[in-house]
Amino acid sequence: MKSICTMRDICKAISNFEEEFEKTYQISLNEAMVLCTLNEAQRPLTSTAIAGRTEMKTSHTSKVIRSVEEKGLIERALGESDKRQMFFNLTVAGEEQLKDLKCDKVMIPELLQPLFAKREKD
Repeated sequence: MKSICTMRDICKAISNFEEEFEKTYQISLNEAMVLCTLNEAQRPLTSTAIAGRTEMKTSHTSKVIRSVEEKGLIERALGESDKRQMFFNLTVAGEEQLKDLKCDKVMIPELLQPLFAKREKD
């Protein structure tokens, strides 16, 4: 029973962080993950590749991609060898948005702070 209550507390902490993140940056955490994924790849990616790297379901990935595309943060291009395939890349606005994303502007919930401290050491 204690593990279920701990998971509930973690979910609430993440939800609160997401809410503050979106208020601060006007993009959702999932949208930010798509931007980070494209930035880390250093090349255009398909929707399927983005879904695989973010571990979002493909249907959800499509919605998130559409949202960041509407905000002008990513752009799509047809595949060179297969015109049916779409590739996504950061726009200049997306690169600027990504540079502005600093989690220190949003308070990390106390329960999650050890996770961030561990990542910074790596």
